[in-house]
Amino acid sequence: MSSRGGGGGRRGGRSDQGGGRGGAGAGRGRGREGAADLGAHPTGVARGWGGGRGDRGGAAAPGAAQRGGNFQPPHPVAGAGRGGYPGVAHQGRGQQVSAPAPTPSEVEALRRQVERKAVVTQVPAAGPFEGPSSAPAQRQAPSPVLSPAAAARPRMQAKAPGQAAPPATAGSSSSVPARAPAPGQAPAATARLETQGKSPAQATQMALAAPAGRLPPASSKALVLAPRPGYGTAGRKCRVRANHVQVRLADKEIYHYDVAITPESISRARNRWIINELVNLHKEYLGGRLPVYDGKKGLFTAGPLPFKAKEFVLMLTNPERANLGEKEYKVVIKDASKIDMYSLQQFLAGRQREMQQEIIQALDIALRECPSSRYTSISRSFFSSQEFGPGGPLGNGVECWRGYYQSLRPTQMGLSLNIDISATAFYKAQPIIDFAVEYLNVRDTSKRLSDQERIKLKKALKGVRVETTHRRDISIRYKITGLTSAALNDLTFDQDGTRVSVVQYFRRQYNYSLKYTHWPCLQAGSASRPTYLPMEVCNIAKGQRYSSKLNEHQVKNILRLACQRPAEREERTLGVLKKNNYTADDYAKEFGIKVNNQLALVDARVLPAPKLKYHESGKEKVCNPFVGQWNMINKRMVDGGSIRFWACLTFTSQIHPNEIGRFCEDLVMMCNSIGMRISTQPCVQIKKARQENLEAAIRDIYGHSAEVLAQQGLSGQQLELLIIILPDMSGSYGLIKRLCETEVGVITQCCAPKNVKKGGKQFLENLALKINAKVGGRNTVLEDALNRNIPLLTDMPTIVFGADVTHPSPGEGSAPSIAAVVASMDWPQVTKYKCLVSSQGHRVEIINDLFTEVRDSVKGIVRGGMIRDLLISFKKSTGHKPKRIIFYRDGVSEGQFSQVLLYEMDAIRKACASLEEGYLPPVTFVVVQKRHHTRLFPENHRSKDQTDRSGNILPGTVVDTTICHPSEFDFYLCSHSGIQGTSRPAHYHVLFDENRFSADALQTLTYSLCYTYARCTRSVSIVPPAYYAHLGAFRARYYMEEDNFDQGSSTGTSWTYDQSVPVKQLPKIKENVQQFMFYC
Repeated sequence: MSSRGGGGGRRGGRSDQGGGRGGAGAGRGRGREGAADLGAHPTGVARGWGGGRGDRGGAAAPGAAQRGGNFQPPHPVAGAGRGGYPGVAHQGRGQQVSAPAPTPSEVEALRRQVERKAVVTQVPAAGPFEGPSSAPAQRQAPSPVLSPAAAARPRMQAKAPGQAAPPATAGSSSSVPARAPAPGQAPAATARLETQGKSPAQATQMALAAPAGRLPPASSKALVLAPRPGYGTAGRKCRVRANHVQVRLADKEIYHYDVAITPESISRARNRWIINELVNLHKEYLGGRLPVYDGKKGLFTAGPLPFKAKEFVLMLTNPERANLGEKEYKVVIKDASKIDMYSLQQFLAGRQREMQQEIIQALDIALRECPSSRYTSISRSFFSSQEFGPGGPLGNGVECWRGYYQSLRPTQMGLSLNIDISATAFYKAQPIIDFAVEYLNVRDTSKRLSDQERIKLKKALKGVRVETTHRRDISIRYKITGLTSAALNDLTFDQDGTRVSVVQYFRRQYNYSLKYTHWPCLQAGSASRPTYLPMEVCNIAKGQRYSSKLNEHQVKNILRLACQRPAEREERTLGVLKKNNYTADDYAKEFGIKVNNQLALVDARVLPAPKLKYHESGKEKVCNPFVGQWNMINKRMVDGGSIRFWACLTFTSQIHPNEIGRFCEDLVMMCNSIGMRISTQPCVQIKKARQENLEAAIRDIYGHSAEVLAQQGLSGQQLELLIIILPDMSGSYGLIKRLCETEVGVITQCCAPKNVKKGGKQFLENLALKINAKVGGRNTVLEDALNRNIPLLTDMPTIVFGADVTHPSPGEGSAPSIAAVVASMDWPQVTKYKCLVSSQGHRVEIINDLFTEVRDSVKGIVRGGMIRDLLISFKKSTGHKPKRIIFYRDGVSEGQFSQVLLYEMDAIRKACASLEEGYLPPVTFVVVQKRHHTRLFPENHRSKDQTDRSGNILPGTVVDTTICHPSEFDFYLCSHSGIQGTSRPAHYHVLFDENRFSADALQTLTYSLCYTYARCTRSVSIVPPAYYAHLGAFRARYYMEEDNFDQGSSTGTSWTYDQSVPVKQLPKIKENVQQFMFYC
């Protein structure tokens, strides 16, 4: 069906009949069947790199107002000129203006079209990657991400072990072209995506109106993730034990009630105390039920309460503030709903893809109720200073407590209870004065604290709860809000119209003579109504977690105390099960929960290690790693980098300059011996400087190098590598990286003085590997990659992304989060990764700058973003457009899956569509999780063919049964050899898969990539692109401030941020640095 350019403002035709009429200037073109399915760019023109033709089903042209055809909106920017957006008109230079909402007939057409299973499109002969593309190829259009109704490309529901294949979904059509799966591809399957509570028209408008990375679409709750394509079979079969125990449920009805407490409190502990008192005082009104409470609004019972709604009035005395006497609390309990336990059964059996989260929540709370009353609970973990073994001091007033983590999870074996051994840092319960002396390392308490010491102590104590000791009859708890700038003997307050000093008040009121009157005072309460508390009359209350970042000494101590070999950890896990004695737990019995007392025995497989290719000039050209390790003996880098101009700058006073010279000679010799090409002499003499002159010294040696090169007739050349021996005192690394990478523009290799002094072949070899990667070389590549023998990677140009967001540590105020995205820049080797970084709102997990649109008064709409820029870089580097995208996303918790997928897939779609008309490479989106609590133990700890030298399971061990999700595509992979303690497998969860990976293909690809990490000759614990993204985000935090923020890897807590609060932008990385793996 043809489409002729005509008058502006005409409405596009139905997508299932081909292209509609284009707006003015759309041009003449032939519509393709279902072409409007892919949608148009929301600003009218998506042809960003050289342009396409306005002939695809009536493209929206600049200057034309157009009502779009009915289309399937999985990705609002799915390709220019393929039908417009319902309800959006495009005018001028892509300016977006309002238009009438879709008519009922249009909505119905949209609904019918969304139900279609696939469309076939042709890749244009030439696209915006500024070069002729390969011969036109046909493929199925990708499935929707933001579909307002249902489904897209065919995917098949996974079946549980022993379960019959599911019946065909309603509305399936035999007219969908069938194709045999390629090697590594799973059979065609069906994925489903719905919007709850919204009509298709409303959902479509919401999806189109929301810019990428901002407000969450309403359909996020209904998102169904990629189903399991089957189970892996590759590798040697074995069995492992997991720290999961099976949970069985009796046939009981569970009811959910809403709770409202007046006055309200944000403290879960206080709310639980109120509800516990209510249950103890009014058992007769609860019908004999033993309810459990989540600390907020939810109360659950096994069986109904004898009322629909009831208000209770309680007069209670808070034991923490007994001096205030009794206080009235009103508690209203209202019937909310009966929980559907049948849906849980169907979900666990794999016959249903969705489940009410409140089911797991209710059962999980029931199992946590008893230990919550016995131990100190923090999130899902429970700790004690003695119950789980002795801890120990960590230094600076902090000590280690042992405990365990507990969480109820839906798995293929039914419900399982995940129990893991934990250890964390707590404030030591002691007098504040003792804490201050230890924390500040004060030797003379008779002296005043300096301003620096006072600020440091204030930061350490803010939020800490203390108990007063100066009154014999009562102890009162306070929460510290600050520290006074004035000393205690200078503090006064108004009492009955008279100014009274704090020292006088304590002497008169309590007959207490204060001693440390020259020290500051603790401050509680608000700034307008402060309460002053002398340090010497306050003790730190027991059971408070230390949430600040541990220093290097504390980290070493807690690792030493918490480190446990697999056999010991398994034994301690069983000990926790025995201690908790769930069979005698009143709440477990009330809710009919029976917990097994044996760890799950799980079928697993050990994947073979990939072969690694080294240079032909070496004695050993192909390497077979052994237990995840190898070395560089008899090997040369497959692609050694070249460095003509380098220099060395030292800031240490521990090492004589002659020793520094010998170190540089040894390092250059090592680099050259394993395949690099480095000048034997630096371009300027080795220089020494003091730490306080660090910035000037770096600029000086860089400038001096440029002068020397110019004198040698090498104008325009610049320093390629600066080796820096770090100062003796720590704290300068971040400043060096910020200065060299964002201001000067030079690659650096920093070395700690102690390592330089110790030297050694292994240290020099590891430095050489890092330097080679930083200057653009390759250390090794997968032999199968060179032979084009890796399914769904080497058959067509494929780009592999890694992404991560790191967040500021607690106490860092409104410091921004840092997002990093890396992407492979070589194919088929997939070893070089370019990194882009961006700052965003405080603790925001969604990556905001994957795709951006900025309106320019001259250029109109300017499109950018990290995904778009990296796609362009891949094309420039390889000469190919990526025809497949594999996206590894780190740092996302399970509760964030839907939002992250919806936002970030939408941004990926927009980035691709902005580059070329119809450019829609299939995407596989995989979340990588390391912050989980599943541990795998050998079935037999003494068997040498089941363990490595550390006693851990072998690298390559993969599990996709029993403890994995009942129906979604996930697996655990231990890809590294253990060093100390118990190895933690990485958890990979496929959220979206248009490439139709089989289980074997994705597991093998992921494991193989773990051998390509550039910094060492070991396989690593998570897939390198995710690892590199973490390193990039970590590095970028140094750019924010010279004194460097502390940073954490925890997941974010917000989806969006207050846009009225400006986010501090990162300085731009110099291009000659950014093109290499500078972060390595």
